[in-house]
Amino acid sequence: MTRNRRDLPPAAERRSIDTDGHDCIDPLGVAIVTVSSSRGASLEKSPPDPSGDAIASILVEAGHVVTSRRQVPDDYARIKTTVSECLDRQDVDLVVTTGGTGVTVDDVTPDAVGDLFDRELPGFGEAFRWLSWEEVRTRIVSTRATAGIARDVPVFVLPGSENAVGLATAEIIAEEAPHLAGLATRHTAGETDE
Repeated sequence: MTRNRRDLPPAAERRSIDTDGHDCIDPLGVAIVTVSSSRGASLEKSPPDPSGDAIASILVEAGHVVTSRRQVPDDYARIKTTVSECLDRQDVDLVVTTGGTGVTVDDVTPDAVGDLFDRELPGFGEAFRWLSWEEVRTRIVSTRATAGIARDVPVFVLPGSENAVGLATAEIIAEEAPHLAGLATRHTAGETDE
């Protein structure tokens, strides 16, 4: 069953300690941003977004709530502004982008989103490329997938490939994001959501 954002209690009510004694926020409110010149510039109201759909499906299956879905073209300013708007939402505990992580001149997502990071999470990119080795072998060098904490929110920057986002979301993000969100906001524990 898919829950909508009206079903998402304030973060303070979703904060807990896991079995290992780590801070967690669960379920998470998730914003998904799809970056693509073809989809972001489309005149269609809701163009196909298989990678965004894969992220949403995996995270909803893990019990989280998708509170925002956005599509933007490969444009530095639009990507940075859109992710920034997601970070400002009270119902967003996690942002996941898909697309624009390659090496072409218009692949600017890691640059635009990276400018918002307060702290980088280099282990994510390392783990993602390690997991991707079996499927793509040496082509892993062409992805600039990355992650960081921006305004106390974990942000993951994924490639546009449906297989890649499925792997990263199922094997890393669904497992680690509640813990990361808990740690990133530990200093706010006790504050009330407005």
